[in-house]
This record gives sequence, C-alpha cells and structure tokens, in this order.
Amino acid sequence: MSLGSVSFYPIVNGVYLSFTNRSLITQDNDFVGIANYLQLSADPSFWNAWWHTIWFTTASTGLETLIGLVMALILCEAFSGRGIVRAAMLVPWAMPTVVTSKMFGWLFDGQHGIINFILLHAGLIDQNVNWYGAPETALTTIILADVWKTTPFMALLLLTGLQTVPKSLIEAARVDGARAWTIFWNIRLPLLLPTLLIAGLFRALDAFRVFDLVYVLTGGGPADSTETLSTLSYKILFSTLQFGYGSAVSTAMFMTEGVIALVFCLFLVRQLRKTT
Repeated sequence: MSLGSVSFYPIVNGVYLSFTNRSLITQDNDFVGIANYLQLSADPSFWNAWWHTIWFTTASTGLETLIGLVMALILCEAFSGRGIVRAAMLVPWAMPTVVTSKMFGWLFDGQHGIINFILLHAGLIDQNVNWYGAPETALTTIILADVWKTTPFMALLLLTGLQTVPKSLIEAARVDGARAWTIFWNIRLPLLLPTLLIAGLFRALDAFRVFDLVYVLTGGGPADSTETLSTLSYKILFSTLQFGYGSAVSTAMFMTEGVIALVFCLFLVRQLRKTT
C-alpha cells in the first residue's frame, strides 16, 4: 500500500492531469481529453527539447560506454597501484552534479576559461570560443561535462562484468597464441554483452532525465539550444503553473523512456537466449 502510494499514485495522477487544463493562474480544471497532446504534437519547443534530449542521451551514453569499457579493461589487469587508481576514478562520479556544472562553467568560460587558454597556446583555435554561451557549442559542452562525471560509473559496472569472465578461458586462449584483440573480441565481449546492455539501459534512462547539469550550466539556453524535456516541463509546471499541459510533457517524456527501456530489454532477452 505504501509502495503503491509513493510509486504509482504520482504516475496515475500525472497522466490524469495531462487530460485536463488545470492551471493555478486561470483556476481552470476541466477535462479536455487529448487536447494537450494535440497541442504538444504541434509545439516546436517540445520537439526542440525532445531532439536535444535524444541527442544528449545517445551521445553521452555512447561515449561513456566506450570510454568506460576501455577503463574497465585497463583496471581488470594487474598493475602496481591498481587499488588507488580504482578509488581515484570514482571521484568525478561522487562529486555533486551542481559542483560539476560550476567547475565546467569555469573551465569552459568564454573569456577566462583554461580550455580556451590551452587550445590557443596549442594553436588549435585562433580566438576564444564561447563554449556554453553559443548555440553551436553549448550542448556539446554539457555532453562533455556529463561524460567526465558519469564515465567512472559505467567503468565500475563493466569492470564487475569483466571479473565474472572465467580466467581459465583467457589463459587457455593465451596458451593457444591468441592476441589481446582476439581474446577481447571472441571471449570477453560476448560474455560481457548482457552486462553491457544492462549498464547501457541504466545510463540511458538516467541521461534521458538530465536536469541539474543543464539547469545550472545554461538554464536551457542560449536560444533554447540546450533545452531538454526535464527543463521544459519544469518551466511549464512551475514557472507558468500550467499543470495540465506540463503533465502532458512529462507523460510524453515517460512514454519515450518506456520505449528506450523496451528496446534495450528486447536486445537483452535476445542476447540471453543466445547464451543459454
């Protein structure tokens, strides 16, 4: 009963509100059917935020999985100081997101940021770049901040998966003369694939609801170039107090997450059937 009240009631109530025109400003609270969803389908700000969220989720999850896999493969091998390296790599992940946002705000500052200083002295740019102040580079800067912060989480999950691969298989392959790439491609990667899909699912669902990193660093700007579904629904719900339309945005976001989870689960079930 308690679990249902905190888990399912907010979802059911949010879906119900999406079929009303409830507003704390106009005091309307009438059932309007699918009117909010029809308005949503023709709302360019919604589709702008939807595409930004999809791109952010795809790019950040892909980069974090790739870099995290490389880190996990390195940390899986025995070397001096491995324990210290494993502990140190978790520092970015343990850092609060707000702190990460402020830190990247200083690093990528368009006037005095150290990134511009390094790139200018390396000859890679000929003038300062307004990283998160220009629509062309703002979302990329946010993706880089998210990759820096969350890649250790992916590396930790994949390292756990790599440690379940039987060492006897790897040692037998080495005795037979298999090289590192052959061992990875034919032994480690197939056995790691279920873990890879589960880690990717968790990360994609978490990336899709990104809010604090965007809100602190850019607030959805400049010119809505970093607006995501979370920041858009927050502004509609708590700035304009349109609970009906804002709930429709949140419900559309929830349904998109459901589709992402379904795709990952289908791949996971297919992979598990192959291995059993």
